[in-house]
Amino acid sequence: MILTIDIGNTAITMGLFTPEGRLQFRGSLKTDKNKTRDQIAIDLLDMFHLYRSDLQGITGAVISSVVPPMTSAMAGAVEQLSGVRPMIVGPGVKTGMNILAEIHNQLGADIVASSVAAIQKYPQPIIVIDMGTATTFSYLSESTYKGCVIIPGVRIAVEALSGRAAELPHISLEQPPSIFGRSTIDAMRSGVLYGNAAMIDGMIQRMEAEAKPVATVVMTGGNAEMIQPHCKRKILIDENLLLDGLYYLYQKNHERRRPKK
Repeated sequence: MILTIDIGNTAITMGLFTPEGRLQFRGSLKTDKNKTRDQIAIDLLDMFHLYRSDLQGITGAVISSVVPPMTSAMAGAVEQLSGVRPMIVGPGVKTGMNILAEIHNQLGADIVASSVAAIQKYPQPIIVIDMGTATTFSYLSESTYKGCVIIPGVRIAVEALSGRAAELPHISLEQPPSIFGRSTIDAMRSGVLYGNAAMIDGMIQRMEAEAKPVATVVMTGGNAEMIQPHCKRKILIDENLLLDGLYYLYQKNHERRRPKK
């Protein structure tokens, strides 16, 4: 069994894959960079108990992280519980994907994993949209990472608007009855949903104008299902894209390290 873990700024997402590559469970925890290795180990124990899975069945593990203070503690917790030292996605990990030199050492491990999965699963050229804490657009062509766009995420933008404008309330993100808000809350919800959808449609159009039309647009991340229905462009949703990418990266690098007979 292969344990895949992505440590994001807002949430930690993990998945357990069978030897055949089937996702047995997917779970998430709140990111807390102040937690110790032992506290993280307790969280992992609870997660495996929740999904009735056995930590001792883990034969390999891989971690991507954009929260450096948590990376070592998470790796230590996994090794403490399973006896397996996790692979950390970073320099030296073979991806099977070309990354332009200017951004090679700046690309987040989560973006790398999602891009690797997209190349494995979908026709190219591809635009990958990850709607998490930030909204990122990645352009992939000929198994090469051509570049990206980074925009403040949906919830960050809403929180900033409420925090900086005294008369605008904090809101839950729900479907408004109409694009025309007839209350402050509905007007804000309309702006969030339709504004982000229009931004995504517009960014796809601009990226294709500068490069070339793509065969696939795929969206992932916590806000994907909320925004995608309002986009005019055909966009696939793949909620497990990042975890699949981590599994592919583990397999690619594990095969490479396996001694030859």
